Amino acid sequence: MHPICAPKLDRPLRLTVQGSSKVDLLLEQLEEVTGSGHKALVFSQFTTLLGIVRGLLDAKGVRYEYLDGSTKNRQARVDRFQTVPDCPLFLISLKAGGVGLNLTAADYVFLLDPWWNPAVEERVLELQQRKRDLADAILGAANGALGTIGREELEALLA
Repeated sequence: MHPICAPKLDRPLRLTVQGSSKVDLLLEQLEEVTGSGHKALVFSQFTTLLGIVRGLLDAKGVRYEYLDGSTKNRQARVDRFQTVPDCPLFLISLKAGGVGLNLTAADYVFLLDPWWNPAVEERVLELQQRKRDLADAILGAANGALGTIGREELEALLA
């Protein structure tokens, strides 16, 4: 689970009571999109996050379709989204929906994941800190900080 998608994603029961700004913004945008007659796909690799969104949509009475690895009769779900005008949303896990779907009815796509793979999150955070430290050293030093930075550090900063 990843907290950038929603705080306390590892404790979804609390999140349903205590929202997240990302989920709140998503719901606002989905309401705007569907209110103007459009259809949208909502993807996430986190089925827990999709479950939270489902609960919030259910509470608002919004119709949608849902697809993850446990979904039975995928084609019926796809057909309903594609052909039923009052089914404007399709929530899809990336793993289950990444292959073999043709969803031409959608005008909008929302991706609820960080730009990196959470499996390498620690490495990304370390890279961010290294870049921050190098930038601080360059911008904060009064005399000749660039002369003390090696080629490898400079390349890392610019990567």
